[in-house]
Amino acid sequence: MAQRDPGAARGSGRSARRRARELALQGLYQWLVGGQDAAAIEGHLADSEGADEPGRKADLGHYRELLHGSIDGADELRREFAPYLDRAVEALSPIEHGILLIGTYEMKQRLEIPYRVVINEAVELAKSFGGTDGFKYVNGVLDKVAAQLRPAEVAARS
Repeated sequence: MAQRDPGAARGSGRSARRRARELALQGLYQWLVGGQDAAAIEGHLADSEGADEPGRKADLGHYRELLHGSIDGADELRREFAPYLDRAVEALSPIEHGILLIGTYEMKQRLEIPYRVVINEAVELAKSFGGTDGFKYVNGVLDKVAAQLRPAEVAARS
């Protein structure tokens, strides 16, 4: 049985949380590639992407938390996932880098979201926005991050 994100809205094809993650990823991409300020990114994306349109609603609180939490805590988050990379953090694609920041942030800060949901959502982002096999890479890295950050939860699922 699939795990649900406790903050997911019902009734649409895509949850409000998933939409929030998509917007956060787009913002992190802008930050990683263009060096834009988080506040400028936040305002621009929430307005331009129709985040409050029916069928496209995003959990804007979760979006803001992911965007700012991932940017503000980027160095600490990178220290969590870097040991599991097969290359330097700088060599990651901006999409994989952003997804790993979001996934690691949620693993550390949103303990009410099951780790399997965090990984599944990250894999879905990678399938939608990343390279051909990027989702496999993201899955492998976040699996190891989960074992490190949530050992009891991972052990209980084994």
